[in-house]
Amino acid sequence: MAARIKRPGIRRLLLAQLVVIVMMTGVGALSGGSPSAYSAFVGGVVAFLPNAFFAWRAFRYRGGRHAKNIVSGFYRAEAGKFGLTVALLTVVFVAVPPSNHAFFFGAYVVMLFVHCLAAVLGTRPSPN
Repeated sequence: MAARIKRPGIRRLLLAQLVVIVMMTGVGALSGGSPSAYSAFVGGVVAFLPNAFFAWRAFRYRGGRHAKNIVSGFYRAEAGKFGLTVALLTVVFVAVPPSNHAFFFGAYVVMLFVHCLAAVLGTRPSPN
């Protein structure tokens, strides 16, 4: 039976990103109505999906014996994240262009800054 891979706790960061998507959608709905809310939602999703892909792919190996695999995994995950971002931005602007670009890019940028909270959200409080 294969041992289960223990990955770092990234659930809180991904959950925080989902909360930010909901908040930005709400801000868009309050200030610009349904089209602005939709643009903010799509901008948040375009930033969230590549981040979730990176988190899923990057932490496949643990331990000193797998140092080469860890580095390789990070490079592959980052390349996949970049490719997915380009693909999603292309699909959004070709298939369903957002009606309010300010809310789209505003939500996208805010989602990118949620990573600044990674140190806070990724650690568990000490019992002491």
